Amino acid sequence: MQQQAISLLSLNELIKSTLDSHLAPTYWVIAEIGELRAGVRGHAYLDLIEKSEGNILAKIRGNIWSYTYQSISRKFESTTGTALKGGMNIMALVSVQFHELYGISLVVKDIDPNFTLGERARKRQEIISRLTNEGLIDLNRQYVLPKVSQKIAIISSVTAAGYGDFINQLDQNPQRYKIHYQLFQAAMQGKDAVPQIIQAIQQIEDLLMEEKFDLLVIVRGGGAQTDLDCFDDYELAKTIANASLPVVTGIGHERDESIADLVAHTQLKTPTAVASFILSGFREFEDSLHRNLVAIERRTQARLKAEESGLTDKTHLITNLFRQKLNESNLSLERYAQQARRISLYRTEKEYLKCEHLEQNLKKSLTED
Repeated sequence: MQQQAISLLSLNELIKSTLDSHLAPTYWVIAEIGELRAGVRGHAYLDLIEKSEGNILAKIRGNIWSYTYQSISRKFESTTGTALKGGMNIMALVSVQFHELYGISLVVKDIDPNFTLGERARKRQEIISRLTNEGLIDLNRQYVLPKVSQKIAIISSVTAAGYGDFINQLDQNPQRYKIHYQLFQAAMQGKDAVPQIIQAIQQIEDLLMEEKFDLLVIVRGGGAQTDLDCFDDYELAKTIANASLPVVTGIGHERDESIADLVAHTQLKTPTAVASFILSGFREFEDSLHRNLVAIERRTQARLKAEESGLTDKTHLITNLFRQKLNESNLSLERYAQQARRISLYRTEKEYLKCEHLEQNLKKSLTED
């Protein structure tokens, strides 16, 4: 026997009454906000989803009525430091609503902000543990920072206030150090940030042999905590760790520390702190040169003084040696002169006696004749 047909409205009314009679008034549900849209009347409309390994397993529409949305937003932002937005994992108190015309949806009555904080912390720790196990946390620190970073590759957004502060501090340094830099443009927040920053790092790697950069700098400036969520991404952290240059980061306020900071060679809080760090290398190198020049001058003066003293001593020694030799020569000459005089006198006397003897013989011969 064929079942009697009913109208679609009657079926939807039956579904509505069945749900109302069998479901509890409210449920705490854990889900991810797939999309969040604000209505003109202050209501919020969102898609709640559940995913596994990137695949969506479940999806349902949700509504937050204006008055409730204002209350939830204030509480959530004061606790987490950021506004509700797509991509967040939340734990929401919801009631199931079925409307004959619009179908099934969830009415969100409350959201626990502490769950979102805890979920973010859990995911962050999972990524840190993975990077540690893979030996990536300290990998970039294997490089020795150059004493003077004269050529810098910068990843930032040209419109970011932090980038402008960084460049101004480099260009207007009081010592007038000349620093060459090249900007590699990338989004610094949102869904495009991670792929664009990774692409910028790859571009720098491709130009490394040609450009010979000394340092890779990533600067952004501060913002809401969730605006910095892109810097907690595993793939970005892995790319930074494996970079062929030492990486210096300056992407947050004093209270912020991202995973990108953890794997970088050197982490500084702000772009201006990075600029000061780079300039300090120039100052230290200049001071080192000055100290070396002073040391060279002092050693040269000491050596000249020592050599001068040595020359004086050698002059005195040579003079004394010459005097001694001269005296010895004079004595020798005097001896030779005396000896010559004695020999001359002896020969003279001998010849005189000979002459006398000849004279006597001559006289004797004359007498005899």
